[in-house]
Order: sequence, then structure tokens, then C-alpha cells
Amino acid sequence: MNSINTNNGALIALQALNRTNDEMAVTQKRVATGLRVADAKDDGAAYAVAQQVRADMSALTSANEQLGGSKGILDTTLAGLKKVSDTMTEIKGVLEKLGDSRVAGEERTSYNSQFAALVNKVNRFVGDATYNGSTLLTTDDMAGTAITAVRNERGDGYTIATTAGAGLTFDDAINVTEAGTTADADFTSALTAEEARAMLGSADDAASLGTNKLFSTVQTAVNNAMNQYGSDSKYVDAQVSYNKEKLDALEGGLGSLIDADLAKESARMQSLQIRQQLGTQSLSMANQAPQALLKLFG
Repeated sequence: MNSINTNNGALIALQALNRTNDEMAVTQKRVATGLRVADAKDDGAAYAVAQQVRADMSALTSANEQLGGSKGILDTTLAGLKKVSDTMTEIKGVLEKLGDSRVAGEERTSYNSQFAALVNKVNRFVGDATYNGSTLLTTDDMAGTAITAVRNERGDGYTIATTAGAGLTFDDAINVTEAGTTADADFTSALTAEEARAMLGSADDAASLGTNKLFSTVQTAVNNAMNQYGSDSKYVDAQVSYNKEKLDALEGGLGSLIDADLAKESARMQSLQIRQQLGTQSLSMANQAPQALLKLFG
């Protein structure tokens, strides 16, 4: 039926053009953002998953930053312990000389001074093993603080324990406070030959040990501390590396979930542009159809 009130052809052409324009808007958004799912309106379920993945990635990045701080204090502690270990070899050599009963007078005094200087050097290595105001080695003027670093996106922690600094030296009191403040006096030594041999572990002179420490006890404590913090440092390195690999995997999964295929979208846009032009022409022709009725009254 021909009618000037209802133009069915124009209505159909208009509906088709509107659909094409809607599809064009979606494609243009994907090309502009590079995302297939830019917000919840595009795909609510996928967008919710993407937001959770983004939160996990942010948490992992923060965890690696915190582990970096833990790595710093571990490396500082290990550097100090290495210096202590190196000095222990010198200390043993001096103790061997002090254990010789023929060493007397000024010579013994000189070796005792050398022993005391080496012990004080160890004290300072232990006391100076700080990072950003914190230490893992407890001394008289600084309490060591155990560290619990967040290691993953779930907030799970990894704890690094402290070590008593006094166990790493032959001095019972380590205080390396800056000059001008209250501090323990430097360690002094006046070992007899029997005491020196007892410190080296001589069973014959064990009764002469007194308040002195066995060399093997202190050396074991130093070795244990190095082993502990070396293992901690190796774990932190491994965890940071794993977190980086996990971040890469999460980023890849996120891309597969929400990224747009730009090659496909570009081809689709060209197709839609042609459909848009044809739809416009079709609508124009449909709008001109009622004018043909005027010829019936000519």
C-alpha cells in the first residue's frame, strides 16, 4: 500500500542505519582505547575479573618494593658479617701467639693490644650493620628488629630473625654510639698464655677460660649468622624473581581478556563505514518515495 503517512521503507532504512552507527561507536571505542573491555558496560563479568587482576598486579609490585628493602638490610648485614669473619682469622692468629708462654713483657702487651683492637673492630662491624636506621644484629645501643616482609599479593609474610651481636664477638657489651654520648669503654685485653690456650679450646687449660669465650663458639655463631642471612637473601632474590615472572603472566592473561584485536577492528571499521554510506543513501531514497505519489494527481 502506498501511503504518505507511513513510509515503511524509510523506517527500515533508518533502523539499519542506527544499528550500523551503534556498531561503529563500539568499534571506534575499541580502536581509541585499544581495549575490547574498557568498562563494565562492555562486558561486566570480564571487567570485574580484569579489575581483580589489576589489583593483584599492583599488590605484587608493592610486595617487590618491600622485598627490596629487606634485601637492602640483608646485604648490609652480610657485608658486616663478612668483615667479622675475615677479622676472626686474624684474631685466631693473635691468640696462637698469646698462647705461647715464652711471649712475655712488652711483646705480650703488644699482642694483647692487637687482640683488643681486633675485637673492637669486630664490635664496630657489628654495630655499623644498619640499613635505613634498622639492624638485624642487636647491640647495647640498638635493638635489632625482626622483619616480616610481605612477599605476595595475598599479604603472606616472610620473617627475618635477629641475632644477638654480643654472640659474634669476644666482648660482652657492644656499644658504638657516636663520640660525646654515653658508651661502653672499648674492649681491653690482658690474656695470660693459659687463658689464650683455653680460648683456643685446649682441654689442658680449660679451667683457665674464666669469663672469656671459646674462639670456636664465637666463630660458630658468626658462621651460623652468615648462613642464616645468606639463605634469607637467596630466598628474597628468588621471591622477587618469581613475582616478576608472575606479573608478566598476569599481564599476558589480562591482555588476552580485555585487549582489542586492532587489525580486526580496523577491518571492521572500514566495513562499517561502507555500510554507513550505503545506509545513508538508502534512507535518502526511501524518503523520496512518497513524492512519486504526486504524479498520480498531475
